[in-house]
Amino acid sequence: MPTNISTYLTASALVLLASGTPATAFAPQPAKIAKKTSQHQKRSITCLHESKDNDRARMEKSWEHMMGTDWREFRAKLVAREQSDMVGGSKNSSAKQSSSKKEEKIGNFISGAISSIFSKGESSKEKERGDTTVSPTVVKEDLKNSSPSDIFDGVDVGGATKFSKIELNSPCDDPFMDEEECHIVYDEPQVQIDSHRWAHPLYHVEPGCILLANEKLGGVFHQTVVLIIDHDENNGSTGMVINRPFPGNLIKIASDTESNIDLSLKMAFSKAPVSYGGPVMQDQFSTLHGFGEVMGSKKVCPGVFVGGSSQLMQEVRRNHLHPTEVLFVKGHAAWVPGQLTREIEKGVWYIAAASADLILRYAGAPVSKDDNASDLWADVLSCMGEKYEDIATTHSGRGDERMLP
Repeated sequence: MPTNISTYLTASALVLLASGTPATAFAPQPAKIAKKTSQHQKRSITCLHESKDNDRARMEKSWEHMMGTDWREFRAKLVAREQSDMVGGSKNSSAKQSSSKKEEKIGNFISGAISSIFSKGESSKEKERGDTTVSPTVVKEDLKNSSPSDIFDGVDVGGATKFSKIELNSPCDDPFMDEEECHIVYDEPQVQIDSHRWAHPLYHVEPGCILLANEKLGGVFHQTVVLIIDHDENNGSTGMVINRPFPGNLIKIASDTESNIDLSLKMAFSKAPVSYGGPVMQDQFSTLHGFGEVMGSKKVCPGVFVGGSSQLMQEVRRNHLHPTEVLFVKGHAAWVPGQLTREIEKGVWYIAAASADLILRYAGAPVSKDDNASDLWADVLSCMGEKYEDIATTHSGRGDERMLP
């Protein structure tokens, strides 16, 4: 290396180290480093990096949606399949008027066990003979020997099995799953759900789930829908009410009520909707949105985020986000360790998982003709089906907009 180039690089490195500037390809030239960067230039560089991070957060959220990697939606499909199987089982049982429920359960268990034994026995016989498929003759013989109750269960009718998507006696390609798990993951679902509006009961509390107030609960939580943000048996739980919109936008609510919201944020989101979030710290505002996991925000569940208001303000100024796509939540709900568990055990709350569009109903999510746009509490209960749909039908009517404290 020539001496002048070596001397230049050494001097450049010393200047960079002395100035505290990272030695990157985009660092300023050595002749200009000694000059103090203006505050305007610093803000411009910071905004540039943050806007790139915001774009990436938005893209990651979009990719997640396009690739169908929402594990909650996958769970919802499994729940829908189980409910469909239960409904199908109840229809078959009603046709057998001479059998009691207990006898029917025992019969189904025995027939399933016998079917499993026969299938395994035939499989082992075929392996011993070196064959890779089950002979149709074997299936016919099984059908002849089966009792009328077995054949009407449809286990072997037509020679089909529940593993029809994977060839008989062929192992699953995934080494971490057994054959039945492969079908759950890879087969086309027999029951489809509407990705826009789905909800089902849960039997445990998790971040991203929602609590629906029991129809008997009064006070400020009457017919509320509460999104759980954090839940820890040791530290307690926090959440926000998401279905109590104030009659006015952020600029009006923040001006008419006690709040400590920043003026620049208030002006940027002047048309943003506001919801009553709970009785705790009502002078504080939180943000609920579906933009992406920007700096300062938290991903509550796939497609749902809280926080990051300063970054969202930049996106509004860049016209990448409309103010109505962010819900400002005034106050929140909180439970000390064990308190929420006790309330659930007493029946105060119904626990549910719901689609991102239902959760973001007042944060700019699309509304379809099938939605009950003015009553989220009743809408979610209706999506949950069964007894919950009856509760919604019986007790709905007041809607989301009502007098608030």
